[in-house]
Amino acid sequence: MRTRITDLCGIECPIVLSGMSWISVPSMVAAVSNAGGLGLLATGPLSVDATREAIREIRSLTDKPFGANVTLLFPGAVENARVLLEEQVPVINYSLGKGDWIVKNAHGYGGRVMATVVNERHARRAQEQGADALVVTGHEAAAHGGDVTSLVLIPRIVDIVDLPVIAAGGIADGRGLAAALALGAEGVAMGTRFMTTRESPLHDISKEAAIRKGIEETIYGRYFDGLGCRSLLTAAARKAYRRGIAGLPNFFTAARTSVALARLFHMSYFKLFFGVLLSGWKTTVQMAYMANAFTAIQRATIDGDLAGGVLPSGQAVGLLGDMPTVQELLDRMVHEAEISSARLEVLLR
Repeated sequence: MRTRITDLCGIECPIVLSGMSWISVPSMVAAVSNAGGLGLLATGPLSVDATREAIREIRSLTDKPFGANVTLLFPGAVENARVLLEEQVPVINYSLGKGDWIVKNAHGYGGRVMATVVNERHARRAQEQGADALVVTGHEAAAHGGDVTSLVLIPRIVDIVDLPVIAAGGIADGRGLAAALALGAEGVAMGTRFMTTRESPLHDISKEAAIRKGIEETIYGRYFDGLGCRSLLTAAARKAYRRGIAGLPNFFTAARTSVALARLFHMSYFKLFFGVLLSGWKTTVQMAYMANAFTAIQRATIDGDLAGGVLPSGQAVGLLGDMPTVQELLDRMVHEAEISSARLEVLLR
């Protein structure tokens, strides 16, 4: 299967692993890349040293193209992006920030840059910043999908930019891949489907819970991590998504969590604390939300604690049903997409 994305990234099939904290780790990245797709390392919970070590581990596990993502709003993200550039990571995926400097430096060594966007304004801006491709994320997606569903958002973005588009949100099988291609996309990115593969480091309890859930058993809201976020529907998630007093996060809990975050990123706590405060009220509120969410997501992902943790999941949980290997999943998706294409060819004669 050949598209502009396979040509751009040097991969065999246009399927990308979404960068999921504590899930898109080196072994998972390598598994997807070795299977013919594009694995993306999640650098969100990594320090600078851990990011560099992870990149080198990936290179020891695969000789295929791979990438890494940076969410520029997160603490330490700019420093991690610099590490990706220094290590000349083949594909860099950025979101929630201005990435023109990443594009300029990546292009200097022949790297490719993909921007994750959720609306028309961000898509146009990413194209102006020089991105090579867009990951367009619809409302169905886990975590930070946009307000518009993939069925509408994908063709609209395809119409207004010249860049190849990777569709994300609501895709879990070859039918979704074929549908995305029919909408004008050049590939797909998946998180929920990949997190329930055998190679995924997601805790078995959380894997099994996701596989059992239906398409209506996710929750979406803006009071969990401060952005529009979708997670698996559980009692703990309902509580975490409730609007706080005056719509504000619990600053006391966030202050305690930030101590662990500073230690994780090898940063001075006071540098982190006062840096956030000096960035303005809006950013302070956002960072407090994210600090609280950080702990909840970690508990569900690593510990399998769904009684107290929260697991980001897309509506595609209702399409899972099994736990294949990464290779089995990609092979199956390509086969299913070919069947869907043949069916459409017959119907449209």
